[in-house]
Amino acid sequence: MTGAEVLDIASDGIWTLIIVSAPMMLVGLVVGVVIALFQALTQIQEQTLVFVPKIIAIFVTLLVALPFLGATMGGYMTRVVDLIIVGG
Repeated sequence: MTGAEVLDIASDGIWTLIIVSAPMMLVGLVVGVVIALFQALTQIQEQTLVFVPKIIAIFVTLLVALPFLGATMGGYMTRVVDLIIVGG
């Protein structure tokens, strides 16, 4: 296996990581911004107010996106295992 092939596998792994983590991060970002706007409008300056809604939203997103996440990670693992079996 050449260096270029190793870098290609690593690049695919990084892209898979980004694709798998993106839904939860985006939902956390949106919920955080919405709660920050709510806090700014109502002048409630409680620092811990954002945690529970964020955790619930991320958990629900994880449950909804789980089939997609599993298929994406399974596809990457299949490519890696095929490369291992073939020998590069």
